[in-house]
Amino acid sequence: MTFIRIVTGHDPSGQADLKIIGTPHNSGPFEHTPGFSASCLWRTSPTPVIEPAPRDETSVSRSVLPECGGTSALMVTFPPDDQVTSPDFDPQKAAMEFGERLPGLAESFEPDGSGYHATTTIDYGVVVEGEIVLDLGNGRERSLRQGDVVVQVGTRHAWRNRSGRPARMFFVLIGAKRPGKELP
Repeated sequence: MTFIRIVTGHDPSGQADLKIIGTPHNSGPFEHTPGFSASCLWRTSPTPVIEPAPRDETSVSRSVLPECGGTSALMVTFPPDDQVTSPDFDPQKAAMEFGERLPGLAESFEPDGSGYHATTTIDYGVVVEGEIVLDLGNGRERSLRQGDVVVQVGTRHAWRNRSGRPARMFFVLIGAKRPGKELP
């Protein structure tokens, strides 16, 4: 599903204005993971500034993960799990594409291909469409449906889509400090 991102700002007289309208940079489906798509919609620095003409930092950022105090907004579509386990799926090509399209986030995944990862962020996730399972490991899971919200506080987790249909989530990631660990 294609969507449009609209970013507002101010015109020279200080009136509200539409500044950016269009598809986010590097959005759309992934070639090597059928049905998966992810778009970094916007990023803010640790000290956001309201500028008349906002700058889109998503196309020049080295990581989709925000710095401590910064934010990233992401839209992610998860295909049904059985699509990723098809014989045509190439995990090496998928991992390479993931690293190119979602730098920083890709490095947070465990190398065993389980989908488990942990970031130094506090995430607000909203199920926009479909159903998905939040898997915390050790049998701790929770099914989420459209409209459900999860606050992910830097814990190890994976997303499982057992529904047979795509699931879409909107995330806001807030860079945080993890006691005892150095920031990236």
